[in-house]
Amino acid sequence: MSLYFVRHQHSSETCPSKNPEMGAMLVSHLSPMNARKFGIRIEGDAVLDNQHTLVMIVDADRQEQVDDFMQPFKMAGPVEVWPASTCEVVVDRGGCDV
Repeated sequence: MSLYFVRHQHSSETCPSKNPEMGAMLVSHLSPMNARKFGIRIEGDAVLDNQHTLVMIVDADRQEQVDDFMQPFKMAGPVEVWPASTCEVVVDRGGCDV
């Protein structure tokens, strides 16, 4: 599996947590069981306070799996997905450049 860094941003007006139904749906979507249906494992997630920004680190075989998993968030704002590596991997390969 490969590691990916994910960032989703939305405005205050489109914040899913303001709508109880939408918020519950997104929390359910982020569950480990649901993530496995898309072939990904969520290593960690956080919402940046007062920034309307969700960040995640996920494992998946292909970036397309992450893109598919993040599709519901695109209703509220942009989603960016970047290939990533652990610090240990970067040190072992001798730097950040792949």
